[in-house]
Amino acid sequence: MSFIYNIGIHIARFGLKCASLFNEKIKKGVIGRQNTFKVLENRLNANDKTLWFHCASLGEYEQGLPVFKELRKQYKAHKIVLSFFSPSGYEIRKNSPIADVIVYLPLDSNSHAKRFVNTVNPELTIFVKYDIWPNFLNELKRRNLRAILISAAFRENQSYFKFYGAELRRALCSFEHIFTQNEVSKTLLQSINYNEVTVSGDTRFDRVFSQLELDNSLSFIENFKGNKLCLVAGSTWPEDENLLINYINSCDHNNVKFIIAPHNIKTLQINNIQEKLNTKSVLYSKKDETQLNNASVFIIDTIGILSKVYSYADIAYVGGAMGYTGLHNTLEPAVFAIPIIIGPNHEKFPEAKAMIDINGMFSVSNQKDFNTILNELIQNKEKRMSSGKNNGDYIRKNKGAVIQILDYLRI
Repeated sequence: MSFIYNIGIHIARFGLKCASLFNEKIKKGVIGRQNTFKVLENRLNANDKTLWFHCASLGEYEQGLPVFKELRKQYKAHKIVLSFFSPSGYEIRKNSPIADVIVYLPLDSNSHAKRFVNTVNPELTIFVKYDIWPNFLNELKRRNLRAILISAAFRENQSYFKFYGAELRRALCSFEHIFTQNEVSKTLLQSINYNEVTVSGDTRFDRVFSQLELDNSLSFIENFKGNKLCLVAGSTWPEDENLLINYINSCDHNNVKFIIAPHNIKTLQINNIQEKLNTKSVLYSKKDETQLNNASVFIIDTIGILSKVYSYADIAYVGGAMGYTGLHNTLEPAVFAIPIIIGPNHEKFPEAKAMIDINGMFSVSNQKDFNTILNELIQNKEKRMSSGKNNGDYIRKNKGAVIQILDYLRI
């Protein structure tokens, strides 16, 4: 199996190089990985004490950030190496102050694993959620270097729990401890005789709860919103935007303002949204050139401010589940105790099911459903407030994973 896996890695390397000729995102990853060892060897020396944090992409980075921040405080004399596999994580967080060195993770070949671990020589390694790379993890174990996995979530149909998953099971056993999001994941690990498990919950709850401690004020949003109700639609895709545009074009704008933060902020997509709206809209990039309070729709054509924008919402819509791209982060708006509307394709997101069950979140399948629930939330203040409170309470009840992880690391 090890031989087959390593052959697969070399095939993947060739495939990525070919694909990079046609895909800009893949190209960034290929070029970035070519520079990884040069960056590491220039920034680290043999006497450095190090920690290594690995995240597949941006979502896992945000998930691990509360733990990373606390370890940054505790290990002030250490250099922290942060690695990403996906360009969508690296390109957005390549200047994060949480780490001293930020790189792409090389492909998981034996030679890369040995060179990477030899160069970094981490006193502690933390992987977040998944992205289990056997050669890297086995190399850490071979050198008796500590590694833990946090916020892990497993499903019965994954390779770890199949007859052909021996190599991945061996990689899991390289972790000295695994912190899972739920009991199901713990039970699955125990079924393959891995027992160093703690159900700590999801560190994302700690991450979003910390948003309440920040200054979330945005004067331009205050100017736009005024004293009206506000729907914030975050991380939307075209299928989400069609629902929103149809509703906006058919409704009375006297009492409600709309903020749309598209996932795709390329000019063509932003122009397409504006052209379909039959009411006045304003772009974030043009906010200083217009009278904000005269517009009904504010379009966020930038990244990095959605968490703060949600603090101004009375109702949120979170994109990704109307199609099949994957539901985006619903915990970000939930922490501000507001009701949330999503699409129907949310089966892989347990937090969505939980908030639906407590009547804090509402799943819609079509325009009629969307219009009905949105009108109800706009018109019925009691329902709007109680639904939002349910979401806020849900976040508070589920935070605390970070404390359990840090307590373990202090043992």
